[in-house]
Amino acid sequence: MTARQPTAVTSTAEAPSPAATALAGFLPPVPPTAIAHAAWEYGLDAWQRSILFLDILRQRGNETAEHERGGMPPVLVFDYEVLIDGRDLPTPVNYALVRIVPPEGQPTDPAKRPFVVMDPRAGHGPGIGGFKSDSEIGNALRGGHPCYFITFFRDPCPGQTIEDVARTEGLFLQAVAERHPDAPGKPFVVGNCQAGWALLMLAAAAPEVTGPILLAGAPVAYWSGVRGKNPMRYSGGLLGGTWLASLAADLGNGRFDGAWLVQNFEKLDPANTFWSKLYNVYAKADTEGPRFLEFERWWGGHFLMNRGEIDWIVQNLFVGNHLTAGEVRSNDGKTVIDLRNVRSPVIVFASWGDNITPPQQALNWIPDLYANVDEIVANDQTIVYCLHPSIGHLGIFVSGSVANKEHSELFCALDLIDVLPPGLYEAKIDDIAPGTSHKDLIEGRYMVRFERRTIDDILALDDGRDDELPFQVVRRVAEINQHLYDTFASPFLRAMSNESMAEVIRAVHPTRLERSLEGDTNPWMQWVSAMAPAVREARQPVSPDNPFLAMQTAISDQIVRSLDLYRDMRDAWQEQAFSSIYATPWLPALFGMKVDTERAESPAVSALRTEVAELRRREALSRIGEGTLVDGFLRILAYVTGGKSAIEERPFNLLRKLAVENPPDERFTLAEFKDAVRRQSYVVSLDPEAALRTLPQLVPDMKERRRVMVLAHRVLTVGGPLEGEWMERYRKVADVMGTDHGKATREADADAKT
Repeated sequence: MTARQPTAVTSTAEAPSPAATALAGFLPPVPPTAIAHAAWEYGLDAWQRSILFLDILRQRGNETAEHERGGMPPVLVFDYEVLIDGRDLPTPVNYALVRIVPPEGQPTDPAKRPFVVMDPRAGHGPGIGGFKSDSEIGNALRGGHPCYFITFFRDPCPGQTIEDVARTEGLFLQAVAERHPDAPGKPFVVGNCQAGWALLMLAAAAPEVTGPILLAGAPVAYWSGVRGKNPMRYSGGLLGGTWLASLAADLGNGRFDGAWLVQNFEKLDPANTFWSKLYNVYAKADTEGPRFLEFERWWGGHFLMNRGEIDWIVQNLFVGNHLTAGEVRSNDGKTVIDLRNVRSPVIVFASWGDNITPPQQALNWIPDLYANVDEIVANDQTIVYCLHPSIGHLGIFVSGSVANKEHSELFCALDLIDVLPPGLYEAKIDDIAPGTSHKDLIEGRYMVRFERRTIDDILALDDGRDDELPFQVVRRVAEINQHLYDTFASPFLRAMSNESMAEVIRAVHPTRLERSLEGDTNPWMQWVSAMAPAVREARQPVSPDNPFLAMQTAISDQIVRSLDLYRDMRDAWQEQAFSSIYATPWLPALFGMKVDTERAESPAVSALRTEVAELRRREALSRIGEGTLVDGFLRILAYVTGGKSAIEERPFNLLRKLAVENPPDERFTLAEFKDAVRRQSYVVSLDPEAALRTLPQLVPDMKERRRVMVLAHRVLTVGGPLEGEWMERYRKVADVMGTDHGKATREADADAKT
């Protein structure tokens, strides 16, 4: 027998599977016992987190049910008292005015300007403007301002309209002003999201009831946006117009369920809606519960609107876009809402990270109304806008960092905003640089300045406005479909609807059903409430370096990326489909309409505006040699700065400080100062040389001239010494006034030191 010769051994081992390869990327080369221990540790932690996660959802369901049983009050963290209940008024509406009770040890000053916060009635309930201490209401209270809140109830009053609500809100603001007769100005009003357009309309219809207004994340120009982004604006066209909102209201027995609006918001970001929001709670089940439940208490509260209200909103605003065109009228047809009638400063706060109200929708109403800044000035209007680089839509109202920076600083600079010369400004909020002079004149933690802007600056934020032209066709299609629905379908649905059926439809809406199934009313959730305490007591969190935890994070990231990819593909398809339908010439031709490339005002209205502006110009020039010492001082500032500089808070705060030191008979109110600023800035803009030539007529006494020049030099040099063009202009003023420039400079320096 011969020995068997050894044969070459060929490996027949199979290649590792993709799953094994992926696992190897997370599992280090360690003994199997270590991997088994890591798997056991992660498995125990994941099981415990699952129980805690389900318990948090159970609490959400219970809190939602309790909130509904309690009448769904506003989710404010501050105590409040109801001053006026709109349901008791002759024309009842489901709104109320409440006074925020200051926290203990934090009194407010009734002589300070009152603040009023209006929350959106856009599906959710009220309270987002003050559902935590770092909020709009919290900042107002910390500033010592009396604070009020306009709240609303779940069910609308029968027959109430948008006009009824606006009229009632006007009564609320009048009541607030009457409670503070010694305040330096009318109430400052904040309109969040959908409350922003309502506030802007109120300020235009009744300009005497509001002080400065802040529109936070508020859509006004609804057709605007950027190509490749902002897909929400295409929904009306792809759904055939506004008839679906009427259908939902008819099925709701004449009331529209706000849950449908909330669902539309959630569809914008499927990764967050279907995964990230809940995964974050699961991943941080030990700590994330309180924050999640706090927000969900507001997010899960859905309110109702009458069909007349939702029809007015979608037909006049969302699809019709009639507001900026001056095509919104009162119910009797006699009053036209013209946004040019707003007399108080308008502050617009928007964000580049907002996918619900992008900056274009928040700001494009300005070029819709005005061709250039000269028209803004001629109309005596002041507009300020502030752009955040990244915060999302809800972050505008709920983010603590936004509340402590943008809202806080704008609130601190409110009096300055109120006296800004008419024009267009961008608010810049920066950190205080080392070596900044006169830090004692900076109220907040940041430096605020207002840089002059033009209409071209607003238009540059967009990628052109040709993409808005197809929405004219959408409006026409929506009007036809709405008429067909109202004629043929609506009568039958209204006849069949009743409140019992409407309640069933509302109860099975997905946004409500997920919460009702999570609560203790569901017997399948009772074991969670029994097990959760024991799990918390025996909790064993996984170590941060566990490889299976890293795998969990990687899988979650992949799910988010997949959902984001789906969102991007869906949005691109929607935009393409919209363009294929509405941006083609055949559809407008089918309806016998012509798409207007420019929004033209009627010749009669345009001529009237030109005549009014000319009358104001002639009147200002005819009184160019009239005025007080304050007028003369402000004319000097306006002339030296030439209307081209940024306006910051330090000079204004210095003026306010010096005004307090004046004898009582020489003091002036904020309103008087504001009027003088507007008069003199307008005169200087019309004819700077004539304004300079007649300046001595405003300050005839030589002693007063020297005093005014010293004060002007001190204010002008708060940010640094006079140089360049400013210095040349200041010397011209000194020559005209007959004062020694060098002596005035020395006296101003000596006065500043004392």
